[in-house]
Parts: sequence; C-alpha cells; structure tokens
Amino acid sequence: MLTLKNSLRKLIAPVIIGLNEVVKQSFNIPKNLIPLVALFIGILVGISAAPFTTVDIYVRIWAGSIAGLTSVGLYESGKTRNGYTKV
Repeated sequence: MLTLKNSLRKLIAPVIIGLNEVVKQSFNIPKNLIPLVALFIGILVGISAAPFTTVDIYVRIWAGSIAGLTSVGLYESGKTRNGYTKV
C-alpha cells in the first residue's frame, strides 16, 4: 500500500507541473499564491485519479496535495532567479 501511495504521488507530479504552468500563463497570479494554486490543482488531480487507482479518496487527496507542493518545489529549484522574491 505504501508503494502505491508513493507511485501515485510521483506519477501525478509532472501532470500538476504542466497544469500549474498553464494556469500561470493564462492568469495573472501573484507569485506568493502559486503554491496555493498548485496545492489546489494537486488535490483536484488526486481526486480525478479515481478511475486509475483503487486507493481511498483520502489517500488520493493526500497524494495530490503532496504532489502539488512538490511540483512547485521541483519547478522553482530548476529555475534561476535574479534578485529577491520579496521586496
């Protein structure tokens, strides 16, 4: 069961990264709200993964939220920044 949870989280993280980028390019969102948007997208993707897994809804929500927050960290760690994020 533990490996299924980890696999679900690892599989939906790239999907969340892509959806997060679509939302960031489509709407003018403040940078400090991006993790919250990714968390929300992760929860939605986790819930919508129902046809592909037999895991409980609570586990899918948990995996989606972790994957959403992880996707923000993965994208931001690969991005070079100049300056500070807060003024």
